[in-house]
Amino acid sequence: MTSKKVIEITRMKLHDLDEIILLENRSFTIPWTRNMFEEELKNPLARYFVLWVDSQIAGYGGIWLIFDEGHITNVAIHPNYRKIGLGKVLLEHMVDESKKEGVSEFTLEVRVGNTGALALYRSCGFEKAGIRKNYYSDNNEDAIIMWRKND
Repeated sequence: MTSKKVIEITRMKLHDLDEIILLENRSFTIPWTRNMFEEELKNPLARYFVLWVDSQIAGYGGIWLIFDEGHITNVAIHPNYRKIGLGKVLLEHMVDESKKEGVSEFTLEVRVGNTGALALYRSCGFEKAGIRKNYYSDNNEDAIIMWRKND
């Protein structure tokens, strides 16, 4: 018999950063530094969330709240927890929390080749709105700009 997993989402804290940095480095070719996260946690426009599964960090995400728009800065799910719906749980939580603060539209950029992230964002109601040519500095890959209107 399998036990049910305990899933919790909390606001990111400084003491979470050691594990967040490990996840960041596993997830992105241009990872953020610890200092970047520390600065974001001081940013009054930023909200960062940590997804926990059975008291282990399984993912995190961030969003900037700028007037009535939410800009998704990053979403990462640990490889052991991908493709089981946790990205959607985290992203929807971020959207719901932002709506409580008056956000009515959401945007993000995603690599054109990141099919997993594209599928996640589409499943959460994001639609392609444009392209940023040569957006990523590591390989000049284009970014797809996506938007989601408040439902």
